[in-house]
Amino acid sequence: MEKNFVDYVKICCRSGAGGPGYVHFHRDKKTAKGGPDGGNGGRGGHIILRGNKQLWTLLHLKYRKHVIAEPGERGGNALRTGADGHDEILEVPLGTIARDFDTNKFLFEIEEDGQEVILVRGGRGGKGNNFFKSATLQTPRHAQPGEEGLEEWKILELKLMADVGLVGFPNAGKSTLLSVVSAAKPEIADYPFTTLVPNLGMVKYREDRSFIMADIPGIIEGAHTGKGIGLRFLRHIERNSLLLFMIPADSKNIKADYKILKTELKLHNPELLDKRRIIAITKCDMLDEELIKEMKKEAPSDKNPGGTKVPVVFISSISQLNIDKLKDVIWKELNA
Repeated sequence: MEKNFVDYVKICCRSGAGGPGYVHFHRDKKTAKGGPDGGNGGRGGHIILRGNKQLWTLLHLKYRKHVIAEPGERGGNALRTGADGHDEILEVPLGTIARDFDTNKFLFEIEEDGQEVILVRGGRGGKGNNFFKSATLQTPRHAQPGEEGLEEWKILELKLMADVGLVGFPNAGKSTLLSVVSAAKPEIADYPFTTLVPNLGMVKYREDRSFIMADIPGIIEGAHTGKGIGLRFLRHIERNSLLLFMIPADSKNIKADYKILKTELKLHNPELLDKRRIIAITKCDMLDEELIKEMKKEAPSDKNPGGTKVPVVFISSISQLNIDKLKDVIWKELNA
């Protein structure tokens, strides 16, 4: 998946020029000198983004640096309008954001399957000479050229759409949890940054219900400035409905780790702290009940939006300790 997952592309888009209008006068067996009947030129092709729920990466656009739409055709006689240029339609995953490269201005976001939005608009077709006739100008001998197409660099960014985003330092057990509760098979090893790209998994819940969980590459202190894998993955958290903070039980200071994670999210985008949160203390398979009881006193205490207490769950993905309880808490918070 690592080689196939692409969440950022820069493309040069050139829309089609409009077709020129036509200069023509009506002629037939009965009419030697008829009025103007030159038609308008066709519209140049647009460059359009279309949402496709089957896609999960921008890989297919990574090596397509130039996207060029067709020009519109010239107008014809008998008031015939030229054919419009063929639109170039780029299929993208849901959660794709378009930005202007020069200004970094946000343009729009693709959120629904089949949704189409024009990224670069084609030039308008020129008016034929029939358009310019009037009471004082009955035989216009000119027509408009078509409007030029536009050439612009655009950025497409993907933000994964998931219900639950896993937030934690490298080696907090995020990938292990995802592999246990879903059919996803992320790479798992005992060293930092095993996860280099986000992984998505469908988690089955009671009575055929389900929710989507995203394993985001581990955060380190300073991630909002680009340290570690930095800004490249923090944007994926923006689309999650609920954030599951994961801190291992062998952490030197669980409260301090939780504070650092919250700070990194806040410095990247303060609105992230408006999302509901759950704290999972991971790797508890080596702890007995008495030690877990003592650790509960040291667990972070925080409030969710609305003033309710942030739930804290002690889990182990290896021994399945409290995994069902964690699912219950997630479902309750998702529907809060």
